[in-house]
Amino acid sequence: MSDTPPLRGRQLLAIPGPTNIPDRILRAMDRPATDFNHPDFLSVQEGVFDGLRRIFRTEGEVYAYAASGRGAWEAAFVNTLSPGDRVLVPETGAFSLWWEELAGDLGLVPERMAGDWRHGPDPNAVEDRLRRDSAGEIKAVCLVHNETATGIASRVADIRGAIDAAGHGALYMIDTISSLASLPFEMDAWGVDVAVGGSQKGLMMPPGLGFVAAGPKAIRAAESAGLTRSYWEWKALRRRGGRLGFTSTSPVHLVYGLAEAIAMLEEEGLENVFARHRRLGGATRAAIAAWSGNGVGPELLALDPREHSDSVSTVLLPEGHDAEAVRQVTATRFNTLLGGGLRKLQGRAFRIAHMGDLNEGMLLGMLAVVEMALDLQGVPRAGGGVEAAMRALVGED
Repeated sequence: MSDTPPLRGRQLLAIPGPTNIPDRILRAMDRPATDFNHPDFLSVQEGVFDGLRRIFRTEGEVYAYAASGRGAWEAAFVNTLSPGDRVLVPETGAFSLWWEELAGDLGLVPERMAGDWRHGPDPNAVEDRLRRDSAGEIKAVCLVHNETATGIASRVADIRGAIDAAGHGALYMIDTISSLASLPFEMDAWGVDVAVGGSQKGLMMPPGLGFVAAGPKAIRAAESAGLTRSYWEWKALRRRGGRLGFTSTSPVHLVYGLAEAIAMLEEEGLENVFARHRRLGGATRAAIAAWSGNGVGPELLALDPREHSDSVSTVLLPEGHDAEAVRQVTATRFNTLLGGGLRKLQGRAFRIAHMGDLNEGMLLGMLAVVEMALDLQGVPRAGGGVEAAMRALVGED
């Protein structure tokens, strides 16, 4: 028997996915098994696909898989590209690198636009690279909208403008996994050809569903794409008289949960969802700015205010301090889970997620826990972080 008493109360989840699952969604999934071909279920499933189109803000198709976000990445590639195609991947953090590595694994030729993990890609640099691709070897530009590792929200519309200014015909692919239903995203208005998403972040669901939204250009590309695909094949997802569905058995309970999630988002109103995330993200950044006010304290990793994420903030610790030790304290002493640093940020940074089913009181509790953990680990900081967040939330800053 452990000498440590059990932690009581509900755990505060401050990781950038999976996020908190509202009780309404849990109840919606709490049902007996049913026939995934039954007309009642098919009606619910059809409503889910319609709702996803509204959330992606697209008139195109939205395909869904029983898969992770990585599965959605793969589906986007194999349905639109051919072996040897070159893809341009701006480096924004760990997830952009993993997407790049997947491209290589599939027989594509990834080209990285190096980044410093503290800024998003420069639209002028993207335009310059595409202008130099006079032969049109680059078949896709693959951008992570909201880089979960670094807290950078790249300027999707500006990069689209750079592609157009270069007169380049590459497909524009966007990873919205940690931005969908958290940050504004306008697939059609921003000229996005392919967008990938997942269930476990802004959609407030368990992991297990991956989505690919495809515009007309991507659907045309699928007619001649040469990469091998079976489970991911878009045509195979149109079944039952043209109705969109899943490859083989539908994940029935996740579909019921997603139907409830879409209902909750639309009851709140997507613009209100985005405003809530801006409010919570701004309060988190106010706290971090206060902590760094002594000149040697923790600081926000993302440097450009135009690119500050409203769904996750990555906190860089001063040299010589262990972010994993801070996370250990928040978990074991205060029952609060923070996200860890990824790849080259491991041990150097932790992440505070402020996305999904979250409110002001929950956020302030998270920030107070972080302050206590920083102090217990001897990380130097200026005071007033929680107070700064409170002022931001009531509109005084």
